[in-house]
Amino acid sequence: MNICLSQKPLIALSLIVAPFYFSQNKAEEALKKFEENYPQEKIHLLLSKKNYVAGENLWFTSFVFDGYSPSTISTNVFVELYDQNKKQISKKIYPLINGKGSGSISLPADLKEDVYYIRAYTTWMGNFSDDFNEILPITIYNPSSSEKLVKNTSAPWSAAVFPESGTFIDGINTKFSVRLQSKGETPTNWTGFITEMQNPQTKLVTFKGFDQNTGSFSFTPVAGKKYQLTVEDEKGIKQTINLPDVAASGINLQVKSESDAIKFVFKSKNIDQKAKYKILGTINNQMVYKANVSQISDKVYTIPTSQLVNGILNLTVFDESENIIAQRLCFVQPQVLKLKQPSLKGTSLSLTPRDSNSFNIENNPAISSYLVSVTDNKSENPEDDNSLPSTLWLTGDLTSKIYYPAQYFDENRNTDALDALLISEKWSRFNWQTIMSGTFPVIKYKPESYLSYKGKATKLGKPASEEEINLIFKMPDQGIKYNLIKTDKEGMFTLSGLVFEDSMAFSYQLNHEKANKNSVQVYFQPDFSFLPLRGNLPSTNYTLTKRQSTDQIPREIERAVSNKSSQTDLREKETLIEEVKIKAQKKDLTKKLNNELSSPLFRNGNETVFDFVNENLNAQASMNILQYLQGRVAGLQIQMQNGIYTATNRGGAVEFFLDEMRIDASQISTIPVSTIAMVKVIKGNFAGSFGGGNGAIAIYTRRGGITGSAAIDTTLPSNLKEVKLNGYDKEIPFKNGIYDEESAKSIPQDKRSILYWNPYLESKSGEPTIVQWYNNDDAKNFRVMIIGFDENNDLLYYNDVLK
Repeated sequence: MNICLSQKPLIALSLIVAPFYFSQNKAEEALKKFEENYPQEKIHLLLSKKNYVAGENLWFTSFVFDGYSPSTISTNVFVELYDQNKKQISKKIYPLINGKGSGSISLPADLKEDVYYIRAYTTWMGNFSDDFNEILPITIYNPSSSEKLVKNTSAPWSAAVFPESGTFIDGINTKFSVRLQSKGETPTNWTGFITEMQNPQTKLVTFKGFDQNTGSFSFTPVAGKKYQLTVEDEKGIKQTINLPDVAASGINLQVKSESDAIKFVFKSKNIDQKAKYKILGTINNQMVYKANVSQISDKVYTIPTSQLVNGILNLTVFDESENIIAQRLCFVQPQVLKLKQPSLKGTSLSLTPRDSNSFNIENNPAISSYLVSVTDNKSENPEDDNSLPSTLWLTGDLTSKIYYPAQYFDENRNTDALDALLISEKWSRFNWQTIMSGTFPVIKYKPESYLSYKGKATKLGKPASEEEINLIFKMPDQGIKYNLIKTDKEGMFTLSGLVFEDSMAFSYQLNHEKANKNSVQVYFQPDFSFLPLRGNLPSTNYTLTKRQSTDQIPREIERAVSNKSSQTDLREKETLIEEVKIKAQKKDLTKKLNNELSSPLFRNGNETVFDFVNENLNAQASMNILQYLQGRVAGLQIQMQNGIYTATNRGGAVEFFLDEMRIDASQISTIPVSTIAMVKVIKGNFAGSFGGGNGAIAIYTRRGGITGSAAIDTTLPSNLKEVKLNGYDKEIPFKNGIYDEESAKSIPQDKRSILYWNPYLESKSGEPTIVQWYNNDDAKNFRVMIIGFDENNDLLYYNDVLK
């Protein structure tokens, strides 16, 4: 056999070519179509903490993946809060920047104590099963409620048994997975044994369960005999399950996942020795391995892991008619998880109440920003149950209930337990028979480009066909912004790529005539929407019981109630402080400058802003602005051709704008750098673009209030109608510098569990990234979480305790 490796992005395709070819390739063709046309997203929702009290603020960060990389499909994430009856309590929409978005939910103070559910999804995910929405149960406590939450430890549990690759054949030693399920909690400590039904007193095999999900055993069956499994928990409760009937013939696929290779072998009994088979291996709906097998033997096949990524490998054996003979899931290199780690330096910890603590993240030029969270380690860690790695590699692609999936990817992981779990699972993203029959998902929802609105203009009651319309934006404290759009034959137009919070007001008029309030009407309809929850909410491990006056409030909840009261006092103090002193930082000034100079049509979530008013003062030494930009933005290439500078982004030509008016590249070199206030490099589509999707370089000159020239008149003509569009929900700011003002330390007690929360901590070139926070009153050690992605989309994940 000849072996050839054809490198694909991230993973490799290994072909074992036998001296024959299958007459049918329906499986390969169907998979290719599915992979190319139906990419599927998954979401991990990271909460600021695990448990909440009614009336608190809940902060979250959503990580959206396409396979194992941050998704570039969607630019919006929808987040909703439901009660047990599927009544929607809150709904929010936030932008995604390179697959990441952050937001907050204010929990109503009158919520009764119960388990609630946060649902997160993208519009693109609406084309597929709701089973892949992120639906996260959260416990919300309220000591004033008449009922309280208690763990459901008495719910019955059940067991199921799964032979490796789905076959159980006479005389072949077969590995089995035993899987536990319950509407409450499954037992942690349990055992099992195998007996013949005719001789239940003799135990053929005994074993101990790995965890609350699974256990495994192996034994060799004999044709004609029937076997049963008995499982017993630590309370003496038993379940008895019949094993499948022993087949007289067939193929059993046996797989081992080792650090250097995936190794598998075919075991067979009473099969046609001339029969031919093929085995396909897929990771994330992409074929990475194919073997044509002309003769079943004890030959050990290997797939080198050096060319694969961590993830679930789906191995499927087909016969010549492309019927599925055996299937098996396994995990690639569970022994060596490819997670990057940050280097922490200069750690300064103090246990003094309300004192300052800090550490530095050593500079990594491949990472532009981090999520950083610091919590009091006495509080429960939101990543203990289902972590980002376990969503990425496991639960994001499987739909069954898995207890504490994070355990399979922590430092104390049991790789045998993970393997047993995957024996009991089926790949959920596609079904071979379905796609081979030509049945594919129906695409109803297209990917959006941030916020989009469809508009229709009428003139004297008729469509304003192919008219130019001036949109006149009135921005708070930012003056007037003008943008020109053109309608189609039906008077329709689209505003897309909008990125703004709350609401935005603007007026409009036809470009070629004097504005008249009654001659032109413009109507808008959002081109995005929340999608209904079609499925059921998952079961919960809690029940409600009547609260007694003598009941003690759990310590962590008591602390949260106390902290909520303290935070109210602190916010009142902050309001008084802000009335007399406003602290300005460079980042805030740059954001303010961006808001002053650029209109909403020239913003998107993937832009790099260069501020020449508050920073980058050395730019004036450059001959022109393009020379200054060279090498400062990933993917942007500046070249000179025939004496004229050109710019491309990832190979595609970008547009140039001066004060949001399109200009030719030849004009750029004539603009003195000293007259430039700000430059934005915008990647991808944005509303002000003339098309092309490669982005733009937008140059803004110094204006009124910056250079002393006349300020822009902020008064709109009174005869123009004003329209308001709704934007993204505004995230509640998290106060990291809680004791920056000494007077804030006068609050009576500080029981905060979240000490630091920053989803977008910027990593500056050549400098360490500083993380600084303040103690509560009694923290002894700190749980630190750091998450980032480098330029190759490799995950950096740190979740550990600083003592």
